[in-house]
Amino acid sequence: MAAASSSLVPQNKCFIALRHLQHRSHAAPIIPYDSSPTGFSMKTDYRPSPFAQAAAVRHLVGSVTRTQGLRFSIVVSRFNEIVTKQLLEGALTTFNTYSVQEEDIDVVWVPGSFEIGVVATRLGKSGRYHAILCIGAVIRGDTTHYDAVANSAASGVLSAGLNSGVPCIFGVLTCDNMEQALNRAGGKSGNKGAEAALIAIEMASLFEHNLK
Repeated sequence: MAAASSSLVPQNKCFIALRHLQHRSHAAPIIPYDSSPTGFSMKTDYRPSPFAQAAAVRHLVGSVTRTQGLRFSIVVSRFNEIVTKQLLEGALTTFNTYSVQEEDIDVVWVPGSFEIGVVATRLGKSGRYHAILCIGAVIRGDTTHYDAVANSAASGVLSAGLNSGVPCIFGVLTCDNMEQALNRAGGKSGNKGAEAALIAIEMASLFEHNLK
C-alpha cells in the first residue's frame, strides 16, 4: 500500500489550486507547494481584484455643464437683507456662468429663515423645479432665539427635500456676528450663495439625468 500511494505523489513539486469564492472571472490564486524533505514554502500568485476591472460598475455623478432645460427656484430671506442680497447675487452670477437661462430661475422672498422650509416644500411639490436653493442669514444675538431659528431653518430645508423628492440646497449662513456673515457673502471667505448654486446645478443634473 505504501508503494502504491507514494507513486501518486510527485517527488519534487506539485501545484495545489485552492478554490476561493469566485467573483465573475476572478481566478483562484495558485500556491506552489514544496514537498521536499527540507520543508515547504508558499508563494501566492495574486490576480487583480475584480472590482478594479469591473466595467459593469456605474458611477453616477451630476454635471455642472448639462444645464439646458433645468429649472431652479431660489427662496431668499429678507431678514438680514444686507447679507442675503449679496448671497442671492452670487447665486445668480453662478447660474449665469453655467448657462442657466434667466427664464428658468424664479426668486421667492420670505420674511425670515424660519419660513424658508415650508415655502421650499411647496415649490418642490409643484413639480416645476429641478432644485430649490434656500438662502438666508441667521446671526447670533443675546438670547437663545438664534439657536431656535438656525436649527429650524436647517431641519426645514432638509424636510423640504425629503418630502418633495426635489434637491433643496442649504444656503443659510449661521454666524456669530455680522462681520462673519459679510465675509461669507462676497468678502474674504468667498460667497456661499455662489457655492450653493453650484451644488444646486450638480444635484439637479444628477436627479434629471441619472436618477429618473
